Amino acid sequence: MEIEMSEQVIRGLEPKILWQRFYEITRVPRPSKKEWKILEHIINLCKQLNVSFKQDKVGNILISIPAAKGYEKSQTVVLQGHVDMVCEKNKATQHDFNNDPIKMKREDGWITADGTTLGSDNGIGVAAALAVITDKEIVHGPVEILLTIDEETGLTGADNLEQGFISGKILLNLDSEEDGTFYIGCAGGIDTSGIFQVEFKESPSGKQAVELMITGLKGGHSGSEINTGRANAIKLLARSLRELDGINFDLASISGGSKRNAIPREAEAVLLINISNFNKVESIIKEFEQKLNVEYKASDGGVKIEFKKSSAFPKKVFTDSFKEKILSTLLAVPHGVIEMSQDIEGLVETSTNLATVVFENNTLTVGTSQRSSIESAKKYIAQSVASVFSLAGGRYEHTDGYPGWKPNMDSEILELSERVYTKLFKEKPEVKAIHAGLECGILGDRNPGLDMISFGPTITGAHSPDERVEIKTVEKFYELLKGILREIAGA
Repeated sequence: MEIEMSEQVIRGLEPKILWQRFYEITRVPRPSKKEWKILEHIINLCKQLNVSFKQDKVGNILISIPAAKGYEKSQTVVLQGHVDMVCEKNKATQHDFNNDPIKMKREDGWITADGTTLGSDNGIGVAAALAVITDKEIVHGPVEILLTIDEETGLTGADNLEQGFISGKILLNLDSEEDGTFYIGCAGGIDTSGIFQVEFKESPSGKQAVELMITGLKGGHSGSEINTGRANAIKLLARSLRELDGINFDLASISGGSKRNAIPREAEAVLLINISNFNKVESIIKEFEQKLNVEYKASDGGVKIEFKKSSAFPKKVFTDSFKEKILSTLLAVPHGVIEMSQDIEGLVETSTNLATVVFENNTLTVGTSQRSSIESAKKYIAQSVASVFSLAGGRYEHTDGYPGWKPNMDSEILELSERVYTKLFKEKPEVKAIHAGLECGILGDRNPGLDMISFGPTITGAHSPDERVEIKTVEKFYELLKGILREIAGA
């Protein structure tokens, strides 16, 4: 096993310019909705390389690369990716995503990070696009590099792209995560939140404050990994508390998850119990932990339930009725795959993710996200989740949502790209739709007639600290990108 830290991680990796650009990106903080540092970095790079660029009112950047000599009349190709990243870390990891660089590691043929998300989603795609600027070996026509903001938490950049901002009619989205696969369709999505005004009572005296924490889960992308059967920390926390129905306890706080598009890995609650029941509660929790590890042995066998005394004593707790209301709501809200596609084997058609529980300012908010490749099904599951919140006495809010990307099997760029892939690698690629939100749905809606595909290297564990990118597939990904650009230019 080989593990290296810092810039030494990329030494000797090919293609050198792509890995260098990726390393530079990992040095710049870029949380969703806080992308100004990475945007400044890209603008400075454009100025340094003396290439033309423009920026729209929300921050999206378009870099224009002249055609290679002799290919000026070729079709303009748009290379597209997003500059933001999901910021997740293990509870014990000390990391400030607003200021600290990502610490990369190289391990058994993969690049990963030290206790945090890596940002290969979509940093590798952005790095590949930026590498094209200075790669003199690439034959290409006019190229536009479209780098959007806030893809991960709202698709804000794509949704606010000005009409006419791009001129190309062929778009290569570089935000997929499976080597050897072209994606030609994606799910649309919508978020649904349940908002509850917390009902309190004074904390009873003579009790012990304890913390109950769910940890050790894999988490993952709430779209592409929703069908893996991985455990949901919020669900497990609610189930753990239900195991204590025979114990008199008060609930002082409950929280879990951090991102709407990630399966929650951790959740915690603060309880008040009679100190005489401490050993009994501890025994119940340990026994339930064992049951959960049997239940999730194949998909998520690292379930841990931490139970310990707390030195802080809350001044107030939830009323008994509100405690029951919230636990019942968390148990009733659906989570996971709702329907599989009847047209594409193995494709999740509709799903929902119980993503977050946030308790602050006397308000408890339950965050969820729904996805579907069928608009009416997306609306239906969002209505179902909202109905649970209404029946529980809360109010609900929906976001505007975003459209899906309908597959086009007659796409000219798909046919060309399949031909290039087969010629380069002596095998046929797979053609799929993905149960996740790609910006192609919105970009196609905003730019009628745009011919699009999406591809990328193998990335696993996206949106979690387990995120990693396979080194050998990055080189293959870049060779494919160069081959497609060459073929379009020659056409």
